[in-house]
Amino acid sequence: MIKNILNKNPYQLIATAAFIDLFILCVRWEWFLSPLRPCGSWLILKGIPLLFAIPGLWKGKVYTMQWASMLILLYVTEGLVRILETGLNFWLALLETILATVGFVCLLIYLKPIKKEAKDLKRKLQSERSGK
Repeated sequence: MIKNILNKNPYQLIATAAFIDLFILCVRWEWFLSPLRPCGSWLILKGIPLLFAIPGLWKGKVYTMQWASMLILLYVTEGLVRILETGLNFWLALLETILATVGFVCLLIYLKPIKKEAKDLKRKLQSERSGK
C-alpha cells in the first residue's frame, strides 16, 4: 500500500487529498458546523460531485483530471462568495477556497507535461502526414 502511494506523482496525491478534504469540509459545514438551517440543509449535496472525481484522480486518469479541474472552480467561487460572511462561515469559506485552489493548481501542474506531450505528438503526426 505504501509503495503504491510512493509511486504516485506528488501533485496527483495533493490534488486527491484536496478533493477528499473538500468533500469532508462540505459535508461537515452544511450538516452540523454551520448549516443554513438548524438541522442541516440540502446544500450538503454540493459535495457529491467531488466523490465522482476522487477515484479517477487516485488512478491518474487524465480525462477525470481535466473535468475535475473545471469542477473545482465552482468550489473556489463558492468559497470566495461565502468568505464575505461572518464568524465560523468566514473561516470555513477561507478553508474551502484554499483547498479548492490547491487542488486546482496541483491538477494544472500535473496535467501540463501530459498536454505538452500530446501537442508534440500531434504536431509530429501532422508533419509526417504533410511530408508524405
